[in-house]
Amino acid sequence: LLFPVSNLCGRCRPRDSDLLQPSLNFLYWSLHQTTPSSQQRAVAVLLSNVSLLELLQKVLECTWLRSPASEPARLSPEDALLCSGWLLVASLLLYQHRYNTEVHQIISLDLREVLNAIIFRKKKPILLLVSIMQFLRTLLQQNFSSSLLVLVGQNTAQGAMQAQPPSLQDAALYPLATQQVFSLVASLQNLLVHIQLQKEILLSQAVVACLESLVEYLHAKNQDVALHVASQPWHRFLLFALLNGGQKSFLQPEVLRLMTLFLRYQSSNIISQKEISQILQEAAEANIAELPEATSRALHLFLWQV
Repeated sequence: LLFPVSNLCGRCRPRDSDLLQPSLNFLYWSLHQTTPSSQQRAVAVLLSNVSLLELLQKVLECTWLRSPASEPARLSPEDALLCSGWLLVASLLLYQHRYNTEVHQIISLDLREVLNAIIFRKKKPILLLVSIMQFLRTLLQQNFSSSLLVLVGQNTAQGAMQAQPPSLQDAALYPLATQQVFSLVASLQNLLVHIQLQKEILLSQAVVACLESLVEYLHAKNQDVALHVASQPWHRFLLFALLNGGQKSFLQPEVLRLMTLFLRYQSSNIISQKEISQILQEAAEANIAELPEATSRALHLFLWQV
C-alpha cells in the first residue's frame, strides 16, 4: 500500500487537504506501527519518491503563509494537514538517520521560520505547535545535520555579518545564534507556564522534550551557554507554576523531567536538596505499580540521575 498511497500524495497539491491529510497519516503510521525490518524498507520506499518529498516541502512552507486562526484551539482541515506533514517529515528525518537510507530529493527549509513559528506563536493550534516542536527536537538531536534536509536562509545572515564577524558563541552554536537560543528558551518557558493553566498535557510534554534536546545540543556545542540556560532563575518560577497548577505532587512527568534536567547540569540554584528529598519521600510513599507509564519512566530517569 505504501507505493500507491505515496504516489497518490505526490500527484496532489498542498490545498488537497481532504485527500492528503489521511494519506499522510497512513504513511506516518506505516513507519511507526511495523517491525524494524519492515520499517527500514518503508523508509526506503518513501525517500525514493521524489514527488512525495517535493509535496511535503510545499506543505511545510504553507505554515508561514497561513494567517493566524481566529480560534487557535480549533484545528481546521488545513492545520490538520500541516500537523501531519511536520510529523511525517520529523519521522523521515529520524529513520533516515537511523538506517542511513539513500535520499533522492532534499527538503529545503528556512530555520528562522521554524524557530519563529514557536517563538512568535500567533495563535497557532496546539497540535500544530506540538508537531513543529517534534520536528525541531529531531533537528536538535541530529545536530542540524541530515542528508534529507538542508537549512536555507543562513547565507544571508552570514553576509550581513561580514563587516562584523560573529561572536565565538554564535560560531560555536551555528546554525543557531545566541539570541535565537535565548528567545527560544524564553518562549518555551512562557509557553509552559501558560499551558499549565489550561492543562494542555500534550503540549507541556512537547515543550519539556524540546527544552531537554535544546540544552543537550547547547552542552555539546558550548558548555558555558548550556549551563547559563540551565541555571536561569526563571526555571525556579517554572517549577512553582507547575506545582501550583492544581496537582501539588512532585510526581508529575513534566516536573520530574525538568528536575532531572537541572540535576544533570548541576543547577543548584534551581533545585535544592530539599526538593530532591521531597521527591524521594513521595516516591517512597507511592504505589509504583499504579503510576502512569510516563510518570514511572520520568521517575526512573530522575532516580538514575540522582
